Amino acid sequence: MKKRVAFHTLGCKLNFAETSTIARSFPEELFERVSPDSHADIFVINTCSVTDAADRKCRQTVRKIIHHNPGAFVAVVGCYAQLRPEEAASIEGVDLVLGTSEKFDIASYAENLDKRVSPEIHSCETIDNEGFTSSWSAGDRTRSFLKVQDGCDYHCSYCTIPRARGRSRNPQISEITEEARMIVDSGVKEIVLTGVNVGDFGKSTGDNLEDLLKALVKTEGLARLRLSSIEPNLLTDGIIELISGEPVLMPHIHMPLQSGNDRILGLMRRRYSRSLFSERVARIRELMPHAGIGADVIVGFPGETDEDYEDTYRFLDSLPLSYLHVFSFSPRPGTPAAEMPGQVNASVRERRSRRLIKLSESRRILFMRSASGTLHDVLFEKSGDNGLLSGFTDSYIRTVVPYRKELPGTVRKVRLTTLRDDSAMNGELIETP
Repeated sequence: MKKRVAFHTLGCKLNFAETSTIARSFPEELFERVSPDSHADIFVINTCSVTDAADRKCRQTVRKIIHHNPGAFVAVVGCYAQLRPEEAASIEGVDLVLGTSEKFDIASYAENLDKRVSPEIHSCETIDNEGFTSSWSAGDRTRSFLKVQDGCDYHCSYCTIPRARGRSRNPQISEITEEARMIVDSGVKEIVLTGVNVGDFGKSTGDNLEDLLKALVKTEGLARLRLSSIEPNLLTDGIIELISGEPVLMPHIHMPLQSGNDRILGLMRRRYSRSLFSERVARIRELMPHAGIGADVIVGFPGETDEDYEDTYRFLDSLPLSYLHVFSFSPRPGTPAAEMPGQVNASVRERRSRRLIKLSESRRILFMRSASGTLHDVLFEKSGDNGLLSGFTDSYIRTVVPYRKELPGTVRKVRLTTLRDDSAMNGELIETP
């Protein structure tokens, strides 16, 4: 009988792409993939370790799965397993711990599925900086996350990802275009390019991200191509102009700002000033007035005074952004920021975070209202409650229309009408001949 195997993914879209690749390594003739909410013989948990909260969520998730499936073989893999293998193995009921490189060989490590007396750990201290495992997500016929880059050379003072993922590297453009063709042939309409630092693409092959985008837009049958995130110093005029002129490329750009105060950016070891960030936003708006523009912000970084925070708030308030992703600083063991003076009290971090989240909510509503009455192509994904269907515009506005059975997985012209709530709009389907 086939063994039932379930996969649970924590963290970024890159992890989702890699989980799909890990799942495909289990032979279909021997294993049946089931939902992580159901009972299974094997559970594979692909983890994140970007913040202390992420570590905590990993531990909670592992314990919850073990509690509901006490006899299952449990493998903890990925970034948390790479950085804190002994801690992962100390959770009662864990059988196998695999780091960043080893996780792709899980099918061979898990040949013996008997519960272990003591956990088996395979997590090398040295990352394979030459190897690259291609990955893309499958199972969703509307969108696929395609991994085009891994690792990071930036070494920001608060981040452990270079230790978990290694140096920046990528495959040849020809390999990625072939993967994109296979994804499109499977019926997927939109590809989202993912990586640790996507804008750094080409560092190991002598190419650049603009070269990759120009190659991918030629993929026959590809309806949409979207960037997941890009550093502001790597977002060139050429890339912005390409996005504005290519219908396949979505006018939705997410950039990590992290702080709107140059002194704090220096302490973070970021590679740009806030003036460069504002220049990039202005250039996007100049060429694509209705583009969706998002930013990441960290509050409560060590040494951030009330004045520094107010400087960040005023800067963000002055920019025509569509939304923010707000994070409270989380000290990561082994990083310079964890030992910096001026650690900010948790309650202060929380207060600052809440205020920026409110700013984000108001900006998202303003952005959606400005789109009222405009026509957009919407990729419809899934039905919701009360006979409704939702999807996303090119600029990443979630749009809701009455359900029609022929709509899921298709791109249709829609007129945006009114706000449905603070995160979605109602739409009116424009009939096509």
